[in-house]
Amino acid sequence: MSAPPRSAGPDHDALIGTLLRLVRSESTSTRASLTERTGLGRTIVTQRVNELIETGLLTEAGRGKSTGGRAPREVRFRREAACVIGVEVGASGLEVALTDLAGCPLGFHEQPWDVTRGPEATLDQVDSIIGRLRAAHQPPAVPLVGIGVGLPGPVEFATGTPVAPPIMPGWDGYPVRDRLASRHEVGVWVDNDVNVMALGELRAGTASGVRDFLYVKVGTGIGAGLVSGGRLHRGTGGCAGDIGHITVAHGTSLPCRCGKRGCLEALAGGAALARDALAHAENGSSPYLAALLGDQRPALTASDVAAGARSGDHTCVDLLRTAGERIGRTLAGLISFFNPSLVVIGGGVALSGDLLLASVRQSVYALSLPLATRSLRVEMSALSSHAGMIGAAFTAIDELLTPRQLTTWTHRLAPDSLPPAAATA
Repeated sequence: MSAPPRSAGPDHDALIGTLLRLVRSESTSTRASLTERTGLGRTIVTQRVNELIETGLLTEAGRGKSTGGRAPREVRFRREAACVIGVEVGASGLEVALTDLAGCPLGFHEQPWDVTRGPEATLDQVDSIIGRLRAAHQPPAVPLVGIGVGLPGPVEFATGTPVAPPIMPGWDGYPVRDRLASRHEVGVWVDNDVNVMALGELRAGTASGVRDFLYVKVGTGIGAGLVSGGRLHRGTGGCAGDIGHITVAHGTSLPCRCGKRGCLEALAGGAALARDALAHAENGSSPYLAALLGDQRPALTASDVAAGARSGDHTCVDLLRTAGERIGRTLAGLISFFNPSLVVIGGGVALSGDLLLASVRQSVYALSLPLATRSLRVEMSALSSHAGMIGAAFTAIDELLTPRQLTTWTHRLAPDSLPPAAATA
């Protein structure tokens, strides 16, 4: 495989990036169609396409349909040429996927895990999972070229470092990126979990093709990922979308994990539902929850509330409806401000059923500006619980395919003669 061309300036890099994006978005393309879509001259487009073929990222894909003359040669993105790893570290679990360059899983692993065990134990476990996935699913001669990671707390994206994460004792300032990069000798990118989930939905989920949307995770905590103009918006410090700590109730005594009071997360997140469920079980207002607690269980969870709502327990129904209303009221302000065309709801609590979603929708449509909701959709995540690890893989893929990164890894690509890798899950 030839070494990739050196950057010839911003115009060269911009066209390389544009061509990669266009070819990735279709099963096949032709030089003529790329010339038409970019609006540039055929010669310059052909030169850049040929450069990308030399790097091993594109390949000839036979002849297209003739429109009267000679049938044009098609090119396609070589998704099978390399692998990446996507890692979602959750508050109570790990999910790791080995994918091709199109984010399609070749294999994945998920297991319970307590993030409070700290960074060393957690990343040692991640290393072990990566090793097993590579041994079982990585095609021969296909290199691993990057790792993407989502963490359940604020992350400084530029350095891949957690910053004062409320539920991750011992992780503050830990060099996650450098630790994984030195162990696996590939590029590593680390972001907060909601951002990687939003990216997963943008590239392969409900928001595919949508340019302006919000991804809202309702799990143990609550957060949002913002996509504007088709790009993930992280903000100056990387904490854009931290809606769980918007104050929604003044004068309340309920503390939040961030140390403040009255936060949305403290009133409507999964931990809040578990706390309120315990209170109703202890005072006897919910026979269903009281019976669960009476089965010598140490605590109740948001999943118990969801199960109770499905069984018809009025207290559980009210808890989920109230949480949805509070989340919807907060989103209504954001929707009027940001004016997205889509809100995607995901996370463990959101997967509990339609009741929470219905309550969120009701508040959003009732309280947002009419113009902001005229074409607005509020939908559940299509990727379900896998949004994090798939989005983490795309976090790495998107960075690897930027022109500034291509020269650092494309020399390692698998030969063009290898057959496409089949995605399995």
